[in-house]
Amino acid sequence: MKSRASRTDALAELPEGAALPGTLSEELRAELIAFRRDLHMHPELGNQEFRTTAAIKDRLEKAGLKPRVLSTGTGLICDVGEWDGVTPMLALRADIDALPIPDTKAGVSYRSTVPDRAHACGHDVHTATVLGAGLVLAGLARQGLLPHAVRLIFQPAEEVLPGGAADAIEAGVLEGVGRIVGVHCDPKVDVGRIGLRIGPITSACDRLEVSLDGPGGHTARPHLTTDLVTAAARVATDVPALLARRTDARSGLAVTWGRLETGHICNVIPQHAELSGTVRCLDLAAWREAPDLVHSAIDEVAGMHGAKTVINYVRGVPPVVNDAETIGLLDAAMTERRGSYAIEDTEQSLGGEDFSWYLEQVPGAMARLGVRTPGDTRGLDLHRGNFDVDEEAITVGVELFTAAALLDGNRS
Repeated sequence: MKSRASRTDALAELPEGAALPGTLSEELRAELIAFRRDLHMHPELGNQEFRTTAAIKDRLEKAGLKPRVLSTGTGLICDVGEWDGVTPMLALRADIDALPIPDTKAGVSYRSTVPDRAHACGHDVHTATVLGAGLVLAGLARQGLLPHAVRLIFQPAEEVLPGGAADAIEAGVLEGVGRIVGVHCDPKVDVGRIGLRIGPITSACDRLEVSLDGPGGHTARPHLTTDLVTAAARVATDVPALLARRTDARSGLAVTWGRLETGHICNVIPQHAELSGTVRCLDLAAWREAPDLVHSAIDEVAGMHGAKTVINYVRGVPPVVNDAETIGLLDAAMTERRGSYAIEDTEQSLGGEDFSWYLEQVPGAMARLGVRTPGDTRGLDLHRGNFDVDEEAITVGVELFTAAALLDGNRS
């Protein structure tokens, strides 16, 4: 991981030992924090990010760039520097959507103004970071210090399975791209640091919906019915246990239920039951086998109780599998900016991320961006209404991306 990319020809005239250009001015730093806070106050759900898209587009155009809104109506891409039509570009990706949960933070001026909507996953930080990197790189391009064109991708609907990345790819965002990088806020990592990992860094995540049906009846005569309450309870408990014995434990295949509904009154066995949850998997090969395994286990358990099943298995996202060479690039970029002490190893999480769809097409990597203020003991976590960040993380992300773009220019 500690391999360092050499400086590019475009930077060769810098004095030996000189700092790599592309750091933030205080003025732009303050602007990006204000931009992030504005997005935080006006969160928009997946495929509804019209205000967010307009704000990004306006700022890029003011910098003399030519952003293009995606055909889906939200999200956009923007090339910094002139693409020669041959040299593969480095893409910087941000997701722009929010979550359908209330913002419960107190004592901050930028709390969400939209009921039951919050940027509780840090996408506002991701957006400000890629925007800031684009503005800095545009300035370097005007000075002749940007070796190759860089593409900015502001992607909608990351939180909507199977993820807006699939639509963005279909819209052509990867045309001309040879490598892609992104960051994700991590409240367990101190600001000023990043977490890197070669190989899988997130898990696969699919959605599972199950309907059970059978003749109901009086609770005094369960032997004349299909006892769907018991059947649903057995599916909820026995299917995860059965799968654990039919897959390699190292694959991490796990079914977790989030909803179980059946029945209305105490003395009537219902005719219908529903369960829904998620299927998560650490291993790409096991993920490809998961639908057949899950279907078989549900049918087997439900069949023991005479229940008929309808299973809706919705493919979500595969694991994000980081490319070793791209991790080397991010390592070199962060070392250039803040020293090797600012890099830590990170573990694979059970969260899903549609950045994985890009990595099915081109090599790339996602880093964990530290957003915790050192010494903060609140234990903040993603997808909670009180989630917040140390905004110095925006500066760190911009510096990481700009250094990666400059060092990646050494690629032949």
